[in-house]
Amino acid sequence: MSERSPTLSVRFRGPLACFTRPEFKTERVSYEVMTPSAARGALEAILWKPAIVWRIERIHVLKPIHFTAFMRNEVTRRMSPDSDGILADEDRAQRNTVALTDVDYVVEAHFEFTPKKGEADNLGKFLDMFSRRVENGQCFHRPYLGCREFAADFSSAADAPPPHLGPRQMDKELGLMLHDIEFGGENRPRFFHAKLEAGILHVPPWNGGVS
Repeated sequence: MSERSPTLSVRFRGPLACFTRPEFKTERVSYEVMTPSAARGALEAILWKPAIVWRIERIHVLKPIHFTAFMRNEVTRRMSPDSDGILADEDRAQRNTVALTDVDYVVEAHFEFTPKKGEADNLGKFLDMFSRRVENGQCFHRPYLGCREFAADFSSAADAPPPHLGPRQMDKELGLMLHDIEFGGENRPRFFHAKLEAGILHVPPWNGGVS
């Protein structure tokens, strides 16, 4: 088993979030809760180093789950080194987004060392670095909640209020959810059967995903 940190907690919140369900093709429809891959991305925005990888354990939902729908302009193709650029007026399409509003989460996670760990890398070094960055609000780039335009505020989970969900939202089946991408030759997505239990999404260990 890889050397790992103790469980760490961070609070993420924002006015809008969209954690897109993969079964919808062009429309963006959010899951009811933050996904583990989105949580990993938010933690990497605070602290990313080649020597460590984040593993999500639990995601606590602190506020009632509410959706809102709106249209957004999106481009229909991506930039590439070989392209002549993108003309927004010609490569634009309006797509519907069903997003979450006024979200508030506590993410519990730990980090493990990767094969790129150096001689000077140790648990204490990265634990101190992470706690200092959370306390000071430092990040490599602003964390976001599923889409880059949905910026997140982050802080210590010590200031988090108790969950405030309706009785029908505390326990809820969420269906298949992306656990994360197994990076390598094929960048293979891995899924798990997700559900809220007492307002908490319990994420299985990385080796327990369903492909």
